[in-house]
Amino acid sequence: MSVRRRTLLAAGMAIPLVTVPKISTAEPKLTNLGHLDFLCAGVQPAQQTGHDTYQLDSEPAIGVLWTYAEHQSDGSFRRVGGGAYDPVTGHYGQGAFNTDDIARACVVYLRDWQQNHTAASGRKAYQLLRGLTYLQTISGPNAGNPLLWMQSDGALTPSATPPDSPDPSDSGPSYWLARSIWALGEGYAAFRSSDRKFATFLRNRLDLAVSALRRQVLVKYGDWEVSDGRRVPGWLINGAADASSEAVLGLAAYVHAGGGPAARTALAQLAEGIAALSAGDAKTWPYGAVMPAANSRSSWHAWAAQMPTALAVAATALGRPAQPATALLTTALLAAALRDAAGFTPALLTAGGCDNGWLPAPIDRSQIAYGVDARLRALLTIADATGRDGLRLLATITAGWYFGANRAGQPMYDPATGVTFDGLAPDGSINRNSGAESTIHGQLSMLALDRAGLARLTRVVSHDGLEVLEAEAGRMAGGAAIVTADPAYTGEYQWSGGSYATLPTAASVSWTLPAGNRPLLIRPIVELTDHPGRTSWRAGSAGVGAIDHGTGGAQGISPVPGTLLPVSLAQSVPAGATLTAVCSTGPVRIDALLVEPVVATLVMAGPDAALALLRNGDQVSHTCTVTMPDGGPVVIETYDDQARPYGRQVSSHRTVLVEVPPGGFGTVIHGRDPRFLDARNPGVAIMNSSGWTL
Repeated sequence: MSVRRRTLLAAGMAIPLVTVPKISTAEPKLTNLGHLDFLCAGVQPAQQTGHDTYQLDSEPAIGVLWTYAEHQSDGSFRRVGGGAYDPVTGHYGQGAFNTDDIARACVVYLRDWQQNHTAASGRKAYQLLRGLTYLQTISGPNAGNPLLWMQSDGALTPSATPPDSPDPSDSGPSYWLARSIWALGEGYAAFRSSDRKFATFLRNRLDLAVSALRRQVLVKYGDWEVSDGRRVPGWLINGAADASSEAVLGLAAYVHAGGGPAARTALAQLAEGIAALSAGDAKTWPYGAVMPAANSRSSWHAWAAQMPTALAVAATALGRPAQPATALLTTALLAAALRDAAGFTPALLTAGGCDNGWLPAPIDRSQIAYGVDARLRALLTIADATGRDGLRLLATITAGWYFGANRAGQPMYDPATGVTFDGLAPDGSINRNSGAESTIHGQLSMLALDRAGLARLTRVVSHDGLEVLEAEAGRMAGGAAIVTADPAYTGEYQWSGGSYATLPTAASVSWTLPAGNRPLLIRPIVELTDHPGRTSWRAGSAGVGAIDHGTGGAQGISPVPGTLLPVSLAQSVPAGATLTAVCSTGPVRIDALLVEPVVATLVMAGPDAALALLRNGDQVSHTCTVTMPDGGPVVIETYDDQARPYGRQVSSHRTVLVEVPPGGFGTVIHGRDPRFLDARNPGVAIMNSSGWTL
């Protein structure tokens, strides 16, 4: 048995990885487009210069989508637009319908039509694509760019209140240009075999959008910039990998369906730029994540974070047919996708889930379907592209958010109505509105889950993960002081708690660390600048590391000088210890401490299954005890930081000791759900190359 298949538990029986035949299941379908249908509408726009769509003369009504749906006291919803409403004109400050949501709704209906053969979804997709292309400007200097907003009577809103960026909204590259490309690419791929005339129209409009992308963004391909000392690509949409990733999804679908060389080149160039923002490892910020913006090394957000999904689909599309010129690129794209999925995802999940914003502390701890969906589909897409089935276990845990395995302990999705709630607050309260964005991404998740056949987890059993200790909670000495940050958010990062500790030379600050039975990893969040500064750190009297605060590098395109980053201490620290930072060269600024066990744990359960996740944030192996909510047998799977299988074990015990490899993750599985069971050995969870057995 190789080192990657070695037995990890002293007690129990080692078993090989087995492929078993699938069995049928009567599990009901999760996808329900009822609420999305409710948000759909039709409108007959008046003639407006620079805007037209497919067969508008013979089909004057086009498909559109209401932006918001407010929850009413009787349980129903009221459709509303964005911005202040003027009852005289019937217009909103922004509009009733918008390109972003129409484009993404197109994707939902297209995927349902293709996956479930739902004829009504094909018709909905057709009408919404006609509405989407009507919003696209087709002549003049802004040709190819879409306007963002339309009123309920079909009037376009070039400049909204509050204003968009860019303003007018078709005057430059934008998220809505990227999302239009996404919808048009998937639309062409879906219609090319059933309606070639309409597919040709979509191809022409996509080519027009790609032309805008090339002249506004990709003309800068090969231009590298500097952001706080890091070399970053200068050719991403809005300087952002998140926006660019949504364009890549459409370009990949188009290229895979036979799209032309211009689209293939655009796909390769955008994907290369996105991959260049991959950084860190299990111990080093941002833990393998692809960062969303080139101008900030400090801030990651869950919404729109479709970068790993985009890299995987780009690698697949560019690799067909295989070409030596793209072989190195596709390898690099998949490697970056895997670092994000297998390295960053376990850190995110064991820290509390798909929080909206790590800036770099997890400051915005609200959670929305957009962020959960982006993470879920990334895991499943990369598993399909690489055969790393351990990612499906992470997807099962991620998906639990929809079904009640979240801080509210309540479902965020209702399969009976298709409603996905708009958000979950840090205190566990639920925003029970259900607007277009949440509905769309909820349905994208459900389509993916119906296809993958993952078991449902409905509650969090236990959680031992990340804690944040603010600098202001420390004990100051030697002239150290707390300073209120003004502003708290700089445009590049945000001071946690709105303040920080400043330490002159010889000053110190001390904290009492949380108690526990495992050593702790400490990542102080500090300001890094281009001038000298140094702190030494000790736990009790033992040194555990030092930080050079003068490694910020040249500012470049970042909004402010210096950057705010977590920096890992060299040694783990005993739980409950007194941690002290002493400034030997000052002044320096310390924002907070990120504190977590060397192995963070999360245990979830559902009616027929339980699943534990263990994440090792260190560079050496650690063992950890985990207790499952039900008795054995259990299966232990461990994986390295690229989700390669590391070890596998079965045990009859409820409490097990698991060795988790450096920077990797482990899972402990107990289940009565057929998807967790080997039909020839009930109680033993087995996966095959397609995921859980069905």
